[in-house]
Amino acid sequence: MQAGATGARANALDALRDAARAALVAFGLLLPLIGFQTVTNIRDELVLTTRWPLLAAFVAVVAAGRFVYSFALAPWLAQRALRPPQAAPLWRENLRKSFIPLGIGFVLVYPAIAVAAAGLTGAVKWVDNFGIQILIYVMLGWGLNIVVGLAGLLDLGYVAFYAVGAYSYALLAKTFGLAFWILLPLAGILASFWGILLGFPVLRLRGDYLAIVTLAFGEIIRLILINWVALTNGYAGIIGIPRPTFFGVPFNADDNGFAAVFGLQYSPVYRVIFLYYVILALAFVTCMVTVRLRRLPIGRAWEALREDEIACRSLGINTTNTKLTAFAMGAMFAGFGGSFFAARQAFISPESFTFLESATILSIVVLGGMGSQIGVALAAILLIGATEIMRQLDFLKQIFGPTFDPTQYRVLLVGLAMVLMMIWRPRGLITTRTPSVFLKERKSISVDLVKEGRG
Repeated sequence: MQAGATGARANALDALRDAARAALVAFGLLLPLIGFQTVTNIRDELVLTTRWPLLAAFVAVVAAGRFVYSFALAPWLAQRALRPPQAAPLWRENLRKSFIPLGIGFVLVYPAIAVAAAGLTGAVKWVDNFGIQILIYVMLGWGLNIVVGLAGLLDLGYVAFYAVGAYSYALLAKTFGLAFWILLPLAGILASFWGILLGFPVLRLRGDYLAIVTLAFGEIIRLILINWVALTNGYAGIIGIPRPTFFGVPFNADDNGFAAVFGLQYSPVYRVIFLYYVILALAFVTCMVTVRLRRLPIGRAWEALREDEIACRSLGINTTNTKLTAFAMGAMFAGFGGSFFAARQAFISPESFTFLESATILSIVVLGGMGSQIGVALAAILLIGATEIMRQLDFLKQIFGPTFDPTQYRVLLVGLAMVLMMIWRPRGLITTRTPSVFLKERKSISVDLVKEGRG
């Protein structure tokens, strides 16, 4: 018994040392990021200020987390690794089978839940900022998943196609007065055309070289949007973009508006709910088309290209067409998302299509598990939902001061999530893949058996 107590004290001392080292590293890393802040005083001078309480809080959280991991979690994980493998419990298998139907049912009734919980006025925030915003990134993640997850082509300029769809809708709607439902497929076709234009120069590139070229393509599109003022209005953006209507009925307070036509009290929540179901339908179409394409010969060609391009060529597969179709399909769904974004916001500018957007979408694909539709959706909910929740944490200003803005630490938390995923689930949230083609029986394959877990 005394030996056990001595061992526990030794473990506690080791954990304290580990926590102290982690706190020291965190202090060094966070000192320039959080400890110091530049502000402008009343004389319009840039002044360096300090935020020691906030820095101390972050360092304390890191030290406490590292102590808990070293003292309790690490030994438990080590003991768990020594246990013989056991069959998954029945409840977990039932949960896995019912997860998709339950998830679909929840997103279908989510606006009704928001209205019942927060009322008509309060539901606008929850349906718009959480439901619509998350679904946009789910759709974009599924589109990029075709290029990165299925075809294995690292695309860092995906936001360019998003921008093409948004500006196509905005310019054509304002210039020619075309309806949303006409411009939605047209924006996708134009974005797909630009995807083919990108695909041709990079047909012989792979890996890091492909990533650099796609990154440059995204920046070129952004600079064109900024400098072609006569067409895009530059940094000022495009305002007054027509919004979609409900079969010709606008969502306004006029006598011919949606509320008046259906005898309802006017509320902006009706337009928000309508947009929610539009983007939900677009996301479902993206998912169904992707799943269907994956089972077709072109989908199997994407997966063969991802695994080994040389072997793919030796099988007689046209890698040129395979790459171009991957870029075109992924760009088309980005164009759909961009046109919806422009219709939802009624204003767009180049600031909405920076490299950070591409990085966010790529992070969603990587964190979810490349090639996994469910994983991408879960990663979008976690990353985008966490960002929106941070906007609601105003009570933290009472702790850290009135100048504290939780949204400023969004990128920091995304980086932390990436680090944690690299440690515990390096192949993403969903670590198994289901083969597109199978013999007699469909079985899930552990990503340990798949090259780089790409699937």
